[in-house]
Amino acid sequence: MSPAARRRLRIPVPGVLRREPRYRLLFAGQALSVIGDRITYVALAFAVLDIGTVADLGWVTAAAALPFLVVALPGGALSDRLGRRRVMLVADLVRATTQGTMAALLLSGSAQIWMLVVLMACFGTADAFFGPALNGLIPQTVGAARVQEANALLGLAANIGMVGGPVIAAALIAASGPGEAIAIDAATFLVSAACLSRLRPAQIPDEGDEAPHDLVHELREGWAIVTATGWMIPGLLALVAYHVLVLPSVFVLGPSIAQTNLDGATSWGIITAGFGVGAVVGSVLALRLKPVHTLRAAFLAMLIAALQGVFIASGLGTVGIAALELFSGVGVALLYTLWETTIQEQIAPAAVARVAAYDWATSVGLMPVGLALAGPLGTAIGIETAMRLGSMLAVVAALACLAVPAVHGLRRPLAAQG
Repeated sequence: MSPAARRRLRIPVPGVLRREPRYRLLFAGQALSVIGDRITYVALAFAVLDIGTVADLGWVTAAAALPFLVVALPGGALSDRLGRRRVMLVADLVRATTQGTMAALLLSGSAQIWMLVVLMACFGTADAFFGPALNGLIPQTVGAARVQEANALLGLAANIGMVGGPVIAAALIAASGPGEAIAIDAATFLVSAACLSRLRPAQIPDEGDEAPHDLVHELREGWAIVTATGWMIPGLLALVAYHVLVLPSVFVLGPSIAQTNLDGATSWGIITAGFGVGAVVGSVLALRLKPVHTLRAAFLAMLIAALQGVFIASGLGTVGIAALELFSGVGVALLYTLWETTIQEQIAPAAVARVAAYDWATSVGLMPVGLALAGPLGTAIGIETAMRLGSMLAVVAALACLAVPAVHGLRRPLAAQG
């Protein structure tokens, strides 16, 4: 093959990986870890159903999400105080331990539902520390003009994992069992921890604070920053609407529509894959597009993301719904990337983790409320009606957010427009 032909076949490497060695190390650990997480989502469901019921699966799933409501806020404050890399490293080791223990219990045949609930609660607690710390650490690994690219690339890895992880999980479960699949996830956290142990993030600029404060003071300070922005409260409320009204109906009621009106698990797999492909496309777009008005673009994208319930309840058949879900995936990827980027670009570097923690606490922490209510609501008013209602309320929330001047008028800092 000629040199010219080799150059044409060369896959372009994003600039953030070529020019930011700190981020390259962070990405290496996180890209593998998120794929492991996607494998576990499938493997854990089969593991629970092997020894328990669908109701037990609900308890195990909720145990992983509920800690965010309680732990994310102090976790963000501690990350800003103790160091984000250090908190993430400890969280990775805890998650490796919980997943390794779970795998050992499943492989030995001694796992019981209460054990899995406890382990997932420990996993969720570590996750609640890790998420805000990661949001704070990313700007310490890249230049100001590459923060969005860094977020988009991590989102791309997660979304590729969303498409490929279930396939890998299915193969592992068929070949051996869910215990082996979860053991692989435990190993990925050790790889992430090894990468973090070598990472030396840039120092946060000194803001001249005279002395460290107690945790309560830092939580109050974080809330004061949130309220002072003028755009975070409307944004958080809109995101809560998506996480409480739309996502739970998709997770709980969507499979029921596939089972009743379509071809069951096969149809649901195709629909989910359509969303995953769209999310990958959205992440690729987020690598290239840099809107000056980041929040305006983010919540315009949410208008598409929020229509998931309408799309799934449309009655268009498996292929039609999957095609519409592709557009939802694009919207979700753009929404999350631009929202996280806005926090990192607009908030003082020393406070990013504790401010991002309010996002994690409200969005992920309140999702179990929606998961608990989706089923009874679908029974009371009809599954399709419940899904459409949730989507319409989330669309209204996104429009209300866009109507706030501090949201639609917010401009990206000049340093981040490079």
